[in-house]
This record gives sequence, C-alpha cells and structure tokens, in this order.
Amino acid sequence: MQPTPVILLKEGTDTSQGIPQLISNINACQVISEAVRTTLGPRGMDKLMVDNRGKATISNDGATILKLLDVVHPAAKTLVDIARSQDAEVGDGTTSVTLLAAEFLKQLKPYVEEGLHPQTIIRAFRTATNLAVNKIKEVAVSVKKEDKQEQRQLLEKCAATALNSKLIAGQKEFFSKMVVDAVMSLDELLSLKLIGIKKVQGGALEDSQLVSGVAFKKTFSYAGFEMQPKRYDNPKIALLNVELELKAEKDNAEVRVKSVEACGGSIQTSVGALTDDVLGQCELFEEVQVGGERYNFFKGCPKAKTCTIILRGGAEQFTEETERSLHDAIMIVRRAIKNDSIVAGGGAIEMELSKYLRDYSRTIPGKQQLLIGAYAKALEIIPRQLCDNAGFDATNILNKLRAKHAQGGMWFGVDINNEDIADNFTACVWEPSIVRINALTAASEAACLILSVDETIKNPRSSADGPPGGAGRGRGRGRPHAH
Repeated sequence: MQPTPVILLKEGTDTSQGIPQLISNINACQVISEAVRTTLGPRGMDKLMVDNRGKATISNDGATILKLLDVVHPAAKTLVDIARSQDAEVGDGTTSVTLLAAEFLKQLKPYVEEGLHPQTIIRAFRTATNLAVNKIKEVAVSVKKEDKQEQRQLLEKCAATALNSKLIAGQKEFFSKMVVDAVMSLDELLSLKLIGIKKVQGGALEDSQLVSGVAFKKTFSYAGFEMQPKRYDNPKIALLNVELELKAEKDNAEVRVKSVEACGGSIQTSVGALTDDVLGQCELFEEVQVGGERYNFFKGCPKAKTCTIILRGGAEQFTEETERSLHDAIMIVRRAIKNDSIVAGGGAIEMELSKYLRDYSRTIPGKQQLLIGAYAKALEIIPRQLCDNAGFDATNILNKLRAKHAQGGMWFGVDINNEDIADNFTACVWEPSIVRINALTAASEAACLILSVDETIKNPRSSADGPPGGAGRGRGRGRPHAH
C-alpha cells in the first residue's frame, strides 16, 4: 500500500530546510560581501550603481551600496540591515560589518557541513564576542577631555581616518578640520540636524566652506534689491509667516525653521505687531555669490549652535559622494566626543583580538576551542582585505603581523603607503573604539541569526504584487469580520 502524501501547504509553496538550507544562506551572504569587499580601506575602489530611473550613484559607503542593491534573498537581507544599523549608530565601518559577518559564516561553513549543531556554534560565538568586546574596552586608549588642544587633535585624526577610504581622501586634512569645527560648534546634544549641508555645483573641492550660522539660497527678490547693501552688522531679523511673493512655499518654510532655531525670535504671522522681543538678531548678515547661486549668510547667531557646510565640486555624483563621506566623518567625530576612547585602525585592533582569542581558545577543551579559533581567524579578514585592495601580498603581511602581535606589538597594522606593517597608533590611524565594538557585536549577531534559521517557507503568492488572499476570501458566507 502506498502511503498517501500529505499536502500541507498550498501548491507551489517553496520550502527548503536542514543543512542545505543553512549552506545556501551562508553562500548568499558570501555574495553580498563580494559586492562591497573591494570598497574597504584607503585603496578601496568605488561602485557605480544605476537605479531603475537611470540615476547614477557613485559610492564607497557600504551601507549606501547595499541599500541601492535591491537584495531579495531573505537571509542576505540581514547583512544589509546590519550595515544600515552600523550607519545609523556610528556612521562609519559599514563595509567592515558586512565583511566580518560574511567571514564568520564562511569560517563556520565546514563545521555546519560536518553536522555540528548550530546552537553550539552560536554559544561559542557569543562567548567570543563578549571576550573581544571586553578586550577592546581594556586596550582602548582614552583621551583627556580637559586638554582642548589634545582633544581637538584626536578628533581630527579620527575624522581623517574615516575620510581615508573615501573619494576625498586627497583633501582629508582640509575636510577633517572642517568637520571638527562643525561638530565643535554644536551644543552638548550634538544633534546632526543642526549641521546643514548645501551642495553647489562648480568650483573646486577646496572652495567648500563652513559657515558658522545659517546659510540658504536667496529665496526672494523685490524691486530695487540690487541697490540694497549686501552686508549688515548686527541686524534685527523679522521672521514673517507672510507670503512676500508667490514663490515655492517649501523653500521659505525651510528657511524659516532654520533661522528660528538659530537667531532666536519668533515667527510672526502679521506685520502689525512687530516689537523688539519678537525679532531675532545675529552679528552679521551678508549676501554672497556662491557659484551660480546667491546665498544669504546669517553669521554669529546668539541662540543656536548651528552651522552650514557649503560643498563645491564638479559633478553632481561627486558632491553627493562627498556629502556621504562627510556624514560618516561627522558621525565619527560625534562618537569620539561622547566616547573618548580610541583604538588603532588599519586592521591593528582586529589582529590583536585575533591573537587574544586564539590564545584563549587553546586553554579550553571541547568544540568551543575550534569555534573560537574560527572566530579568531575570521577577524583577520579586515587586514587581509586591506592588503588585497591595495594589491599587496596579503599572506606575507599577515604573517608579519601575527609575528609582531605575538611579540607584543599590539597596535601594529597594515601600512598602506609602504606596503609593510607599521605601528598604526603612532601613525595616527585612529578610530573610536565604539565603532569596532558595534561592528563586532552586529556582525556576530547577524551570523548567529543566519545560523539559527534552518527552514525557509516561501509563499507562492508573495511573488505577485498584491495583498495575499484577496478581499472577502476565507471568511465563509461573506460575513463582514467584526473589528
């Protein structure tokens, strides 16, 4: 007698489960990391993405690239999410996060194939991550806040390290100063909204400037405005909610909000009751020609600590990428102010953690030993990829690094400029330790998440664009469902 096959799911439902499913998820994550792998580090290449509308974006930022790649594979989406969360939380290190997660999975693949239970692996990884994070906290160097000069230098170094891998690395001195000035001019909360970035086409990158105050395009003109003086010292500013002309309301609204935050005063809806207390003020108002546009600058605003960065540059894609890079640098500087401990970049901290975990794994028995060893090996992907992207002999340099770290040179990392290893702490390749901590925790969480999935059930309807199960189905007799 033939057993009747049980049909449980709708026809065409795609299910896959067990070890092959795990392996295919791991492979999907490998593919994602291949996409951003070459963008890591100062010698990383950029990607050009063209979306369905034909808009081209050139970017080096891991999160931006993954956002623009429309990833549909459910497991690989996790990597996109951690890159985004890294971008939101710390701003930089998005490529490293993706690479680390994919590399963790790659190192685990043989163990999964041999049938080692995923939960064992996950437990080992949790242990390893905790150890690594504590180790980072232990070795990180904190910077004294009291000494303003020293803190400023630290922030500039961190900003320069973040800009190293971007398109504008050539001008990183110029921009890291600008970014630090911008963040330093904010108040304690360091709200990002208060740093406006305006892009003006034309001119060279060096023409970019930081306006301490509010800057916006001149939004209205009136009869005889050419004859008016172009700068006023200590003017009073009336913020009117009145249409002075028929002009796009959006521009005016944006201008109003920004100015109120900065100049004090309050928005008036009529011109009748203008008294001194509702007027804002600033030290200097001037109208300046920037590129083809006229800009109004309000400088020295008493109330808010706002500033505006005006970016110049040739191509539109270029200024956009510059804006993304500056966003990364600004976030890094904010983080460095809040958490004042730093570690050396350039693969140095990863090598140190790798050595530490490898030594630790030799002291414990059982399967954990292999798994923590695998974790340690996976951390080496960062220095290895830095070497590969710069065209160095990765194996050679990694061997030198391992030897150096074993002898106690804990801040040694890849030296991109001389194709060798160097003490990256003295070379001022610094990053806030929070960047690395966040990257490690996010990457290992993602790896554990992907390992803990052993079955995927795809609904056949989900491919069609439309709500699954049309209206009125399945509620027998068409009775309305009482809400």
